[in-house]
This record gives sequence, structure tokens and C-alpha cells, in this order.
Amino acid sequence: MEFMLDTADVARIRDLNELITVAGVTTNPTILTKSGRMPEDVLPEIISILSPEQKLFVQVVKTDYEGIMDEARKISAMRPENMYVKIPVSRDGLKALKQCRKEGIKTLATAIYTPAQGFLAAQNGANYLAPYTNRMCNYGDGVAEVLKLNRMIKENGLDSKVIAASFKNVGQVSELIENGIGAVTVPADVVYEMINHPATRIAVGEFCVNWNRAYMRDTLFDESEDIEDKLTEE
Repeated sequence: MEFMLDTADVARIRDLNELITVAGVTTNPTILTKSGRMPEDVLPEIISILSPEQKLFVQVVKTDYEGIMDEARKISAMRPENMYVKIPVSRDGLKALKQCRKEGIKTLATAIYTPAQGFLAAQNGANYLAPYTNRMCNYGDGVAEVLKLNRMIKENGLDSKVIAASFKNVGQVSELIENGIGAVTVPADVVYEMINHPATRIAVGEFCVNWNRAYMRDTLFDESEDIEDKLTEE
């Protein structure tokens, strides 16, 4: 199971990378514009945060085949390993996915709205498939359609991995994880909702109050004593 961050906010990437196990970071043109910075500045900074084992996904902006391939080659060259090019599943995008496979460029097929689109992209050699879960809910049961795509890939023995994207709430993420999705990429806001449950803060507060009431301190051991020496004596 790969849990990735869908953001270009460097501060949030750094913070969440310290808090949880992050497999990688996904971006797209809209996400990069929301960073408020030039891509030439923000992308190298994201790369500096990630370890070589963590993946980075950057999307092409050009929409014609030649333009997609030109940008795909440049994106692929940004890191020596674990660099992936995001390509929408348009006609030119599908054609580019086939060529990228021939050239050894790792790809993620994006803007997927149906299992059929994802299946065709997988056959063309896409390493990852990104169905837009929440947006697909506007046309039906988005979660069910993502799981359908996941089954199609497994049943047909394709090498592509579904990385569910476009989430608006924790419930969507949890349901897909529960049903064995291989990967998710989640906006930072939703990740923080997964982490910061108010009941946990209440419970921790109760522990502290009870401890202070009983022992008149906020540490497990009395810092005025050498606990190691005391344990050795006993």
C-alpha cells in the first residue's frame, strides 16, 4: 500500500513527511499554481525533501503528442530514479504513453473518469493509473468505479497500479483502503483530518490531568532521581 501526498505545498510536504510514512508526492498544473511559486523553484525544493526511494509525479502541460513527449523527456530527467510523468488519457496522451514505455520513461495516466479509460492506459504501459474518485462521484459511484478498475487490472494480469486520486473527505480514502486499493494520493487537508481527531486530543488531555493530580508532575519518571540506578539497585 502506497500513501502519497497530492500537494506542492513545500511546508506541508516537509511536515507530513516527518509525521507519517509517505511513498511520494503527486502534483499537477493546478496544484503547482496554488503553491504561488514558479515550478522551476518549487519542484527542485520538493526533490530536496524527498529521499531517493520516494516517488515524485509531475504532469505535462502540453496537449499535443510531440509537446507531451518533449515535456515527458525533460520531466523524466529531473531525477535519476523514481521520477514519473503524469499524462492525461486524451488521444494524444494515450499515444504518448505507448512511446514513453518504449523509451523507458515511467508514467502515470491521469484524468481518468471511467474504468475503460484506465484499462486502455494500462495496456499502453502506464505504470500508475489515477482515477478521479471524487469527480467520478458526479457521474455515479466514484469509489465503486475505482474498485472496478482495480479489479480489471488484477484480473487481466496488467502491471499498472491504481493510485486513487481526487479526494474530498476521509471516508472516500478509508473505503478504498479497506477494499485493498494499491495506492492513494491524498490532499494535505484530508491527511490532516485523518491525523487530527478531536477525541484523541481529549483523551491525551485526560491522561495528563489524571497523572498530574496523582503525582504532581508531567513526566513519567521523577527527573530528580536517576531511574537507571534505582532499577539496578532493585
